[in-house]
Amino acid sequence: MDIALFSPSSLFAGDDDSTPEEETVGTRQSYEERSHEFPGMELLIREFSFHQLNANLLWPGTFAFAEWLLQHCSWLKGRRIIELGSSGTGALAIFLGKSFGVDITTSDFDDEEVEENIAHNCSVNGITPVLPHIRHTWGDTFPKAEPDWDLVIASDILLYVKQYPNLIKSLSFLLKSYKPKDEKAGIDLALPQPAFLMSWKRRIGKEDEELFFTGCENAGLAAEHVGSRVYCISPRKTSQVDQ
Repeated sequence: MDIALFSPSSLFAGDDDSTPEEETVGTRQSYEERSHEFPGMELLIREFSFHQLNANLLWPGTFAFAEWLLQHCSWLKGRRIIELGSSGTGALAIFLGKSFGVDITTSDFDDEEVEENIAHNCSVNGITPVLPHIRHTWGDTFPKAEPDWDLVIASDILLYVKQYPNLIKSLSFLLKSYKPKDEKAGIDLALPQPAFLMSWKRRIGKEDEELFFTGCENAGLAAEHVGSRVYCISPRKTSQVDQ
C-alpha cells in the first residue's frame, strides 16, 4: 500500500511555522481513486494524495477492523453508529452500510473538502442518499448537544499523540452525554450501551499508547481488550465506594 503523504505537525496549532503562501500551496488538493478489497466486496475509494488536515490514505487497520466487525456483526444489530474519524474517505462506514444496512454516520475534521470526498465515495459505491456526516474537530464543541449514537467506532486513530486530550474529550462527550433516541430491541447486550469499539494496529511506542488508555481512565472511561487489537471503551460504572 502507498505511504500517506502528510505531515502530522500540520494537525496541531502552533506547531507550524509555514507562511501564508506555503499554506495556500498546501491546500491545493489532488486525489487518487483506488479499488480496495473489503470482505465480500470491492469498493472504489477516492483518497487525498495530500491533505494537511487528514491522514490521506486508508491504513491496513481499516481492513482488519472490517474483517473483525464482520465476525462480530451481532454487535452492530439495532445500533445507531458513528465513526469517529472517517479517514477522509468514509470507506469503513460505506462497507458497513452496504454489508449490514446499519444506521451509520461518518465524522471527520471540520473541513468542507473532507465532507465532499466522503459524499463522493458514498455515491460512486451506490450509497444514495449519502451517509449523514458530522463535521467535528476533536476537542471542539460537538455539533449535536444530545448525541444518540450508542456505538462509536474508529480504526487506527492513535497516531497523533498530541491530540489524545482532544480525542478523549470528544469521546467522553459522545459516551457520557448519550441520550437514546428510542427504545432498543434485539441489540446484543454483551456490548455495553453506549460503547466505543476501536481497532488499533500499533505503530507507535508502548509508552505513547499507554497515554491514551491512562487518559481514558482519568476521564472515567473503562477500556477492555476484546481481541485482535480491538478495544471496547465505555463509561466506567460507578460503585458506591466511588460515590
